[in-house]
Parts: sequence; C-alpha cells; structure tokens
Amino acid sequence: MSGTLYGVGVGPGDPELLTLKAHRLISSAVTVAYPAPDSGASFARSIVAAFIPKAAREIPIVIPMRSERFPAQAIYDRAADEIAEALQHGDVVVLCEGDPFFYGSFMYLFARLAGRTPVRIVPGVTSMTACAAAVQRPLCARNEVLSALPATLPDDELRALIARPGALAIMKVGRHLPRVRALLAEAGLERRAAFVSHASLPHQQAMPLAEAPDTAPYFSMILVPGDDPHAGS
Repeated sequence: MSGTLYGVGVGPGDPELLTLKAHRLISSAVTVAYPAPDSGASFARSIVAAFIPKAAREIPIVIPMRSERFPAQAIYDRAADEIAEALQHGDVVVLCEGDPFFYGSFMYLFARLAGRTPVRIVPGVTSMTACAAAVQRPLCARNEVLSALPATLPDDELRALIARPGALAIMKVGRHLPRVRALLAEAGLERRAAFVSHASLPHQQAMPLAEAPDTAPYFSMILVPGDDPHAGS
C-alpha cells in the first residue's frame, strides 16, 4: 500500500478542542473514514464536518446501535478491506471520537491493518478529561489511583472495583445509570460523585450525581474524584 493510515482523535465534541495536527490532516484529507450508526448522523464526522474537503471520499463504517446487533467483527473486516483498497491510492484519515486508543473503535481497524501499511496515531482529548473540566473537579492527585470502568460490567464486578481506593471514571453510563448510582450509594460514594452528559457541547449537563436525571444518554459519565485534601473539592 502506498498510503498511510491515520487514526485521528477528534475529541469529545467541541470542534475547538481538536488538535492542530488533527485539523491539518482532516482539512487536507483525500479519504476520510468514520464510525456511523445505522440511523442518524455520525457523531465523529459531525465534530469536524466543517473541515472535511468537499472533494474527499468518505467511508462510513456503519455499526448497528442496538443490544441485539450482529457481531461487529464482520463489519470491521469489511471496513478494513475497503480502507485497504483506498490506501492503494493514498493516505486515509479515520476519525475517532475522543482518543483512538481509549475505548476507541479505531483499535479494531488498527488490529487488521497495522501489519500491512504504515499507521500513525493522533491523540485526542478524551471524554474523561472533558468531563472533569465540566464539573471543575480534579480527578486525582499525587499518589492517587484512577480507575476507568465501563458501566456495562455486572454488578458484582463493579461493586468490587468501586470498593478500591482512588478516583473513578465510570463510562458508557446510559441506561445503566440507576444501578450504578445505587452501587455508589451503597459504597458511600454518591456524595463525591458527579454526573456529566455531552461534555464540551452546547447542551452539556454537569451536576452532582444526586441531582442527575433518572435516565441518561449514551454520551454520559460518572466521575468520583479522589479525596486528596490539597486538590480542591
């Protein structure tokens, strides 16, 4: 292949949080690929839509956003083949919400293409740090440990991980909000916890977890900052 594959983090949603390198690559791209739901627009694309050249070829990677979706591996197999064909003719920029290697779908393309073509990773601002900025709470300080947990874990696993000392970032909250809130209350952590949805976007919500709504969108997170007395409150 003559082209280079770029995994480009586009940040949590605010286009102004895009890195200069990401902007340069996207605004000069010949081919742009991105994850997309099977209904509605691609969030990753919407963040940088104003910077994609009109003449660029676009490759949407359509993934069903339903619990009963068929295995996504076949989708990434087909997407990798299409991107590999495009790499015969030049570089390909793959957009990824947040950072490509932090719960990013780009890692599945990387696994399929890294041994076949040069790959470059462009880090992006993560949703976790955007959420911390939204609630204006330092996540952790000095020797405190930060754990990133998916809310999709079973109750017993989450309960054990929540019990560990340190700060928590609980991701993929969505429909799991009521049970995660209950587990944090059980551990005595609800008072320290904060809820954020759509971080960095105009319709962002940031509040103490106790004041959070009963339902949450997919793009939401619960933060339990560390308790270092010198790091603010």
